[in-house]
Amino acid sequence: MTQNRHEIAIKRLSALLEHVSVQAKKTDHLNSNQKSHRLIENNNLFSQHLFTTESDKTSLYVEEVKKRLNEFSRLHALSRDNTNKAEFAKSALLQIEQQISALMNAIQANETMHQAAQASFNAKKNIRIKSAQASQLKQTDKYNKMAKSVLLSSHQLYQQLAEHHEFERRLKNMITEREQQRTRSKSANIDKLSQEVLALHQRLGRCRRAITAIERNIEQAEKSKLR
Repeated sequence: MTQNRHEIAIKRLSALLEHVSVQAKKTDHLNSNQKSHRLIENNNLFSQHLFTTESDKTSLYVEEVKKRLNEFSRLHALSRDNTNKAEFAKSALLQIEQQISALMNAIQANETMHQAAQASFNAKKNIRIKSAQASQLKQTDKYNKMAKSVLLSSHQLYQQLAEHHEFERRLKNMITEREQQRTRSKSANIDKLSQEVLALHQRLGRCRRAITAIERNIEQAEKSKLR
């Protein structure tokens, strides 16, 4: 009676396993086409206490159970008349049933599991997008500050240039004035006026060198705007 019960269990589990095998292959094919599966493809579906297989492919676990059921069927046939094997057979069948039940639950939960993975995938994608946007805004802000600094620098340089041109104009007027005074002056004041004219020419030279330097700085500032 026990032997017949085990044979009936073997046939029932074999038929059930074939059905699970078909569903497992469909599940694996579906998963291979989902981007969200990349987040879990390196994870084992079951613990090592339940399966020795380590994979994200459901069909590979089905193959393990098939081999186990076939091995049990072979050993059961060899020990058909051995009544001492009844307890072993009961334990082996129970483990196989647990494995098949776990496979069925995993297949049923596959969609929910991938929805969670997709939500995680989308969340990470949004974080990357926001991070990229923040980085772009930071870069734009940095560029705007640099542009503002360049504009401010250019404005200051043009202001300095205008001031130095005004100094140049005044110095030239002063030189002209001193030259006229020296022409009209008596001999006693000629040396003093000559020294003043010389000093003014020296100041005018320094002023013109400063103008040249400012114009060069303005040219460099204008080039930096175009970059």
